[in-house]
Amino acid sequence: MRLQDRVAVVTGGGSGIGAAICRAFAAEGARVAVTDLRPEAAEQVTAEIRLAGGQAAAWSLNVADRATVEHAAAEIATRFGPVDIWVNNAGISRVIPFQECMDDLWDLILRVNLKGTFIGCQVALRQMLPRQRGVILNMSSQSGKTGNSQYAAYCASKFGILGLTQSLAMEFARDGIRVNALCPGVVLTALWDEQHISDYGRKRAMKPEDVRPYLESKVPMGRLCVPEDVAQTAVFLASDDAAYITGQAINISGGSVMH
Repeated sequence: MRLQDRVAVVTGGGSGIGAAICRAFAAEGARVAVTDLRPEAAEQVTAEIRLAGGQAAAWSLNVADRATVEHAAAEIATRFGPVDIWVNNAGISRVIPFQECMDDLWDLILRVNLKGTFIGCQVALRQMLPRQRGVILNMSSQSGKTGNSQYAAYCASKFGILGLTQSLAMEFARDGIRVNALCPGVVLTALWDEQHISDYGRKRAMKPEDVRPYLESKVPMGRLCVPEDVAQTAVFLASDDAAYITGQAINISGGSVMH
């Protein structure tokens, strides 16, 4: 098992990509702290992991609230031990024309996506630096590498995460801490089905049922990303197999982004 007995924290672990990462980490032997703004969602994923024989516990967490992140991190260290792996996965997105994006929405997206990642990195580093080892994974996006219309706040936050990732990778490489970013393409999750298909359809003046075939046609591999694609990449980057990889932004987009 590639992550045997390592302590991993995953924010936004109650659904979608985060839940898939929690399950994959547990299957590789990690003790997983499943954190989410919705405690019932975190508890559900925790129960699934335990039923499969893994080790996990749930915490309610608002990534944009430093006090709650610090409190949860202290509790996690007391229960499981110092954190070895921290995944800043929690995030939000909105498809909205730029001129309709008001200050409150801009601030919300930047606060959750970028500031939440900033807080998570600082809290994680406090546990990693004394032991001179650790892995931080930050969730960016293909929209963190290539701008997309009606996605200004989201793109700004995800581009910012790449800059933050590279800066921390440089600063802490000699402290034994690796920092990398994950850049998925469109990921098929329940949230995508419930909200983003209709949002994207409005943006492109398409029927909802035409959106997925259209997006798939743009991907060289002919299919959209699924959470497990991201989770297995996270396992690799968190493991010793990636011991010489830091400061990278790994595309998980079926070839649709190649830079």
